Amino acid sequence: MKTNMTVLLIALISIVFSVAAQFCLKAGMSSGHIRMAMEAKLSIQGVVALISSPYIIAGFMLYGMGAMIWLAVLARWDVSKAYPLVGFGFVLAALIGLIQGENISFLRIAGIVLIVGGVAVVART
Repeated sequence: MKTNMTVLLIALISIVFSVAAQFCLKAGMSSGHIRMAMEAKLSIQGVVALISSPYIIAGFMLYGMGAMIWLAVLARWDVSKAYPLVGFGFVLAALIGLIQGENISFLRIAGIVLIVGGVAVVART
């Protein structure tokens, strides 16, 4: 039982890293100079702005770290058991989005509840 809880904790850490990566990438893409550069149809200036943005760099680093941590989960659990846990990322992303002022509709909340229900069913198997 302790091993399952440890793997679950490792999985949740990986998921947190992935959600943090999404918000970093969003912050990077929302910055004014990148948005203006991207409007120029992915010009050289736009590519340079992307690869030099601290938020974009942090986002990709977080994704990489999350993937490396996820490998520890896959080494211990079947993919069919582990992968549905990624659904918890929807909950975390919605909560952080709500804190940041994103519009979270009733239908989006209902969808997230359905995902969490599915994850709970898979986790019990």
